[in-house]
Amino acid sequence: MTLLNTLLLGIIQGLTEFLPISSTAHLLIMSKLLGIASDDKFVAFSVIVQLGTVLAMLVYFWKDFMQIVVAFLLGIRHKKPFEDSYSRLGWLVIVATIPALIIGFLLKDVIKSMFAEPFTQAGVRLLVTAVLLSGVEYFGRRDRTLSSVNWMDALWVGFFQVLAIFPGGSRSGTTISGGMVRGFDRQSAARFAFLMSAPILLAAGAYEFLKVLEMQGTRAFLPSLFTGFVAAAVVGWFAIHWLIRYLGRHSLYMFAIYCAVLGVVVLFLQFM
Repeated sequence: MTLLNTLLLGIIQGLTEFLPISSTAHLLIMSKLLGIASDDKFVAFSVIVQLGTVLAMLVYFWKDFMQIVVAFLLGIRHKKPFEDSYSRLGWLVIVATIPALIIGFLLKDVIKSMFAEPFTQAGVRLLVTAVLLSGVEYFGRRDRTLSSVNWMDALWVGFFQVLAIFPGGSRSGTTISGGMVRGFDRQSAARFAFLMSAPILLAAGAYEFLKVLEMQGTRAFLPSLFTGFVAAAVVGWFAIHWLIRYLGRHSLYMFAIYCAVLGVVVLFLQFM
């Protein structure tokens, strides 16, 4: 991958990680168009560049994360872990993260093998995302806020996040859908989706970074990783800011239509 390629992929990652249109699907599609093989190096790049969007998320929600961490630690220290709302939210984020961590570890070889057919996986997952977004927008009550989140909500959204560990799945799309199935309004569902995604994205990024350090030609690959990381971080911050404001006034149908059209086009090109 050239620096120009990684810059372009980083921008795409930043734009699509938080919008419910599947960043993985877009990276797979663009890698195919650019002639980049979906090998171990690309898989490592796609995960590590997510750390750029994680940084954008940590910066954007830094007050929320700070309050959660402080309240979480104080709750443990005072032996009242669930008394404070932010401490309780911290525990709920952990609960929501567990399903994807366990299933992702158990099925890591299966998931890796799916990258052999990137266009097919991207097309199918885009169509699944379109169905999810349309369904929750049409049937969702949208009468709950983040302050009412409970253990069942966390588990429910956590299992929805499992769908995002497969190639082409939209993490934000599936987790926002999971929240809206539980009756949350769009903005609350999005905020919880972003908060709960931080641990698993950090864990996956750290794991892949250690693997990259063991790869041959790592030093030559680092400039490409850094370029993609910075591009994803900068663009990702603006994408979060735009999406949160957008969801306060608009529905998810635009994203559903986009995913449906792109999914059909991708599958048509693949099978033709």
